[in-house]
Amino acid sequence: MAYWLFKSEPDCFSFADLQAAPESTTGWDGVRNYQARNYLRDSIKQGDEVLFYHSNADPPAIAGIARVVREAHPDPTAFDPSDDHYDPKSDSDAPTWVQVSIQAIRPIEPPLGLPRLREIPELAGMELLRKGSRLSIQPVSPAEWSAIMKLAGPAKPKQSKPRSKPRTERSK
Repeated sequence: MAYWLFKSEPDCFSFADLQAAPESTTGWDGVRNYQARNYLRDSIKQGDEVLFYHSNADPPAIAGIARVVREAHPDPTAFDPSDDHYDPKSDSDAPTWVQVSIQAIRPIEPPLGLPRLREIPELAGMELLRKGSRLSIQPVSPAEWSAIMKLAGPAKPKQSKPRSKPRTERSK
């Protein structure tokens, strides 16, 4: 198993949007950088774990954890002329652009902001923290993953919604 960081602007698609998606799953579409595409196509495998990072936020932060549930397959947005990520040169028989599908595991509450991440010595070499790093999909080392999981703490238990009416026994 490998570890990854996927960036998304929360105004476009947030971790909450992923949680709200059917089966908390989505295809990670719209990647149009060749290095990030190569990670999607060649390196990212089913079962790999993902840090879901909110970029262009205040502050930018790791907002959740997801898992890859489907390996590389054609990105349908490349073939849709009405989509912002349409690529008229992409061929459906030999697609240029691919996506993987991810599923939400849990949010990180509170999110781990970039300023906090910069304070952690174990993360000093992390690609995310490298000056000028803008890649939307990045590998995360096992040591970096472990340090982030310690910061994230255990998953918070889900709170059940209060019932509006008391439950009564059914008569037979």
